[in-house]
Amino acid sequence: MTSISTDKNEIKLYYSSESSVGKQTYAYLSASNKDILAIDITKTNVTGTQWKYIAEQLNLSIGDLVNKEHTNFTRNIDKSNEISETDWIKILNKQPEVLTYPIAIIGKRYYQIKNPSDVEKYLEANSEGIEPQNP
Repeated sequence: MTSISTDKNEIKLYYSSESSVGKQTYAYLSASNKDILAIDITKTNVTGTQWKYIAEQLNLSIGDLVNKEHTNFTRNIDKSNEISETDWIKILNKQPEVLTYPIAIIGKRYYQIKNPSDVEKYLEANSEGIEPQNP
């Protein structure tokens, strides 16, 4: 399986611009003076391999990335049926608004951002041990 490229100087954010948590997380990161690669999953399709890798890095199943209480999920999906990994990927790609929380990749660490202001503590934790550069 291929991995998602990471860079210690860049933050990747997988988020839905239709989610208030996603929009607020993006705003926090934009104010951080860090390089950000924001992937709005409502506009950019994430591959199944990428979803699988993200879930693995978070120690979750792909289904755990889906908000099963979201109106669009409950209206369109019969929860009594067995949902395969492939089906979960299709759900995320066809209904990106059901993503539970934005996912930030900071350095080599993956985080589900449940509260937008929490992203600050992840930024601080990732910069520990890094020597400041003199101008």
